[in-house]
Amino acid sequence: MTTTTGSHLTLDDGRPAVRLSRTYQRPVERVWAYASDPAELAHWFPSTFDVDALVPGATIRFFDDPNMPESTGTVLVADAPHHLAYSWGGDELRLDVTPAGDGATRLTLTNVLESADAAARNAAGWEVCLAALDAADRGEKPDGAVPWKAYYDAYVAAGFPSGAPVPGMDDLT
Repeated sequence: MTTTTGSHLTLDDGRPAVRLSRTYQRPVERVWAYASDPAELAHWFPSTFDVDALVPGATIRFFDDPNMPESTGTVLVADAPHHLAYSWGGDELRLDVTPAGDGATRLTLTNVLESADAAARNAAGWEVCLAALDAADRGEKPDGAVPWKAYYDAYVAAGFPSGAPVPGMDDLT
């Protein structure tokens, strides 16, 4: 059985979200680069991330994702080296970087969803992305050991809302 690490939650404002965290044996500044530097994002983020400056109101361009059309988002919060939030499609992505003790740093990714039925789909996608980041952190290439569909099925079995269309896949269930 595939192990999932995400949680499904409802934020204080009523919006649905999925949240996943990882802890790295790296300083805060290094993990901040994983979350904010386009060159580091290229190792794990599903789209190419292009922004002139990480300042509130800046436009981010997302492209080169084989399953998604080119799009733009807006930087909502940029508080280096701890918090970055931006819009992406109808969703919001929040990346929080916090000390975890003994020189470790926790990266928490919260995907605020436009629609609750995207929870299983998006959580599965972030599992694959964060596995790629874990591999990059170890200096390895991602091995793709657990495919997206296995994570998706595990999240559906765990009761995450599902049913949202899956870009690039015609028949999911």
